[in-house]
Amino acid sequence: MTDKNSGQLFGAIGISNHKQDKNGEMGYWIGEEFWGNGYGTEAAKAVIEFVFKEKDYHRVYARHFKSNPASGKIMKKCGMIYEGTLKDHIYKNDSFEDVVLYGIINLMR
Repeated sequence: MTDKNSGQLFGAIGISNHKQDKNGEMGYWIGEEFWGNGYGTEAAKAVIEFVFKEKDYHRVYARHFKSNPASGKIMKKCGMIYEGTLKDHIYKNDSFEDVVLYGIINLMR
């Protein structure tokens, strides 16, 4: 993710391609000084639109640490729906973290 004019780097976004299942997991990172400006939402919406229209994905999903609800807000703003919580799914910094799962289905197929 970069500024359209200056090229300054704000963060990164990507999506996996599970061709057989016609889906992918989206992941993103945004520099803390750029939080709250809508960059993550804009990029996530663009990725979802691209893979639905150009790559014929049926579904996109994403996960976030429960301790980072701002990331979940980006998912919700993109139309993703809460699908569940994976309890104590990741061991990070000497403790277990819950992971929250969101997904969206391509209804335009």
